[in-house]
Parts: sequence; C-alpha cells; structure tokens
Amino acid sequence: MSYPTALTTTIQNPRLRLLNKLRANEFPLMTFMAIPSVRMAQIVALTGLDGVIIDCEHGHIGDDSMHNAVAAISALGVSPIIRIRGPLPDLIKRALDTGAHSIMVPQINTAEEAETVVHYSKFPPQGLRGQGSAFPAIGHGLTTPEYMLSANETLITMVQIETRAGVENVEAICAVPGVDVVFIGPNDLAQSLLGYVPARGDEPEFVAAIDKIVAAAKKHGKWVARLVNNGPLAKAAKDTFDTVAITGDTKAIQNWYMQAIEEARA
Repeated sequence: MSYPTALTTTIQNPRLRLLNKLRANEFPLMTFMAIPSVRMAQIVALTGLDGVIIDCEHGHIGDDSMHNAVAAISALGVSPIIRIRGPLPDLIKRALDTGAHSIMVPQINTAEEAETVVHYSKFPPQGLRGQGSAFPAIGHGLTTPEYMLSANETLITMVQIETRAGVENVEAICAVPGVDVVFIGPNDLAQSLLGYVPARGDEPEFVAAIDKIVAAAKKHGKWVARLVNNGPLAKAAKDTFDTVAITGDTKAIQNWYMQAIEEARA
C-alpha cells in the first residue's frame, strides 16, 4: 500500500518553509550549523535562509542544544533540519521529537539502510515511530492530534549519498518509498572515490558519480541536493539541484575573519 509523502502531500502548513519552497520549485537555500547556541541559531535563521541544518553528526551539538536550536529556528519561520549521526532508531526518534521539519541521515549505503530511516521516521501504520512528546507539534504550529495526522506526509526525509557504496546502490536507495531528498556530501564522496578532499570538481570519476546520483534521484521522483561553498556556486547549481546547503556557520565565520584580516594587513 502506498502513502502520501512530503513529495506528494496536499497538506498546507505555512510554517513548513522548506517543504513549501521545494513543492513550489523555488530552490530553497540551507546552511549547516555546528555551534551550540540559541543566539547562533537565531542569527543564522535571520539571514534569509529557508532551512538550517543542525549538525549533530560533526557539530558540537548535544541533546539540549538540538532542542533549543529547533525551537529558536522554527519560531523565526525557518525550517530546522537535524543531521543525525546515522540510521539508528533512537537517534531518529530524538531528532524528530524536537519538532524538526526534516532529518538528514549521513552515509546511506544501501536500500536497507534507507528503509530503516523511513520506517522509524513514520508513525504506524507506515512505520514504528513512537509518540510521547508535546514538543514536535510546537515546531509545526499544530496541536499534537493535528501533528499526528500530518507528520508522516510533511516531514522531509533526507538521505546522504557520500560513499562509493552509496553511488553503486543509488538506484535502489532512490527507489525506496518515503525517501524525499537525496543529498550529496561532496567531501566524503571525494575521499571515498579519490582518496583526497576537496575534489577539484573536474575529476571524471567524481563528475560521473554526481551525475549518476542526480539521474537516479530524478528518475525516481526525489528532490536532489548538495553542499556548495558559496553563493555563486549555489546559483550555478540551480539548474541541476532542487536545493543546496551553502557552507556552514564555522566556515562562514572563519572565512570572513581571514579575508578581513588579510585585507587589513595588506
């Protein structure tokens, strides 16, 4: 039996900025947040971005900071996305119980792993997600009963393809019902394929892998996304990708200071 997903839902909720912009083909912009601070979350959310990816994989973000960031970001009309550490049921549950609008799961290498993510992201009868928190509905501007009726088809499930195995199995991964976004992690992908980072971007094997992922996502009706380093690269990606994440808070801060200091000392 098939069920509506974020890709096919007809539910309208103005609070779900990332979903609404994806559905309208408006090329929403995201970034990563690795610093654990409510103020950082607010500052980043007020830049004009459509989604902020709270990085619980590589960032300095624990459970309390994850909850606080989601509350701060969603209150400002921006979509909080949580990148968890892997496809584990307890991590999925904790992330979604914050009220996040989406989860991102790194290093998905097989269709079975993608199926696990979907299974534990959905309430019964579609999956095995448990209910017991008042918090998720708040981030969606809903009552708990309303959230329970809508979450399965409005939460955006993102899986990252960033390994050789993920590229080899990308057709099967993209065919999994309930996967909404396929997100390319170019740095891990370069390390896996080329043995170094960052990729120059013109290596034949790297280019072929990107093209294969994009083609598989589009073939199976999924949104496709990637990380880029700056605004011009984001603009260049618009014809190929449905959304992009433009760098992250740590690199943005460091890059700005390095450039300013270099100019000051020139």
